Amino acid sequence: MTPFDRPPVGMNLARTSKIVAQAFDAAMVEAGGTLPVWLTLLSVKSKELANQRELAGMIGIQGATLTHHLNAMEAQGLLTRRRDPENRRVHQVELTDAGEAMFETLRLAALAFDKRLRKGIEDERLAEFAEVLAALRSNAGS
Repeated sequence: MTPFDRPPVGMNLARTSKIVAQAFDAAMVEAGGTLPVWLTLLSVKSKELANQRELAGMIGIQGATLTHHLNAMEAQGLLTRRRDPENRRVHQVELTDAGEAMFETLRLAALAFDKRLRKGIEDERLAEFAEVLAALRSNAGS
């Protein structure tokens, strides 16, 4: 017998998060991308221009890992990088036409996945769930 009346919230959340993340990654792969590609495209698209350091922070990865992803995406023709004329140590990242098209494809896949996750759950419950998640994040940081 465990010392808990029900599964601990953190353990339940971690298991659920892992399953949802794996399913979302599979949806991205099925659409022709990957989670890192989607996060990179989304981050670049959300700003007119973004430098690599800002991108790494927005995506939540190390700079070296981002460089690896950017090299691959540039080789695929999804984005371009150029040096910032005001600071040659900084690279500016922009989407190409192919990158814009991939963004749209992955955006539609992400929307379809979100719709699948929300199936059968009323908006009020989802709003309450968002509040619970915010409280859990706050409590975890305490």
